[in-house]
Amino acid sequence: MSMRMKLWLFPALLYAIFVFWYTDFGGPLNDAEIEEFINTMTDNGSSPDTIAFIEKFAREDTGRQFLMVNNVDYNENPPNVEGATAGENAEQLMGRYMEHMIPALLSRASHPVIMGPAVYSAMDLVGIDAAEQWDMAALFRYRSRRALLEIVTNPAFGGKHEFKTAALEKTIAYPMEPQLYLGDPRLLLGLILLALTALIDGLLLSRKLQQTQLEH
Repeated sequence: MSMRMKLWLFPALLYAIFVFWYTDFGGPLNDAEIEEFINTMTDNGSSPDTIAFIEKFAREDTGRQFLMVNNVDYNENPPNVEGATAGENAEQLMGRYMEHMIPALLSRASHPVIMGPAVYSAMDLVGIDAAEQWDMAALFRYRSRRALLEIVTNPAFGGKHEFKTAALEKTIAYPMEPQLYLGDPRLLLGLILLALTALIDGLLLSRKLQQTQLEH
């Protein structure tokens, strides 16, 4: 195998490994998987309404990645929560929640996409009351609905979710499947690896050409 072939093979394999890990190739959730999630939620003590809501979400699965859109308004005087120090503010409570969520997300190729504080009140508001003020917004990428359900049906999630509930005055969170997603890491990594490999390949070819010219 030539050096040039090795040069292009390594980033190609690296990219293939990343795409295989980052993409859920399992397709939409099947009936057996959905029933297993339902049974787990039942064992966890979830209400019938919550189970029915999640079941509908699961049965409408497309098998694709999705982004969870979050608008967050912190509670200025959050109550004390078991497992947290008395008097912790909303950001501290949310931090406790994210200590659980971030590892659970990353292990399933899910992650924050963008997060930041709101810098002004709502500038366009139609058909909804008491939604002028927000503290921050965030987008979270999920590899699939399967990944989300693996997290939220985990018994460990129940206690941690209390930190989030106490930290919030109000919130809106809903999933969307992107039709245009220029920040997809698969696209960005592919372009970066292609550019770097092409640059190295060009430099090596240029050096080889210079050596050939010197020999003649």
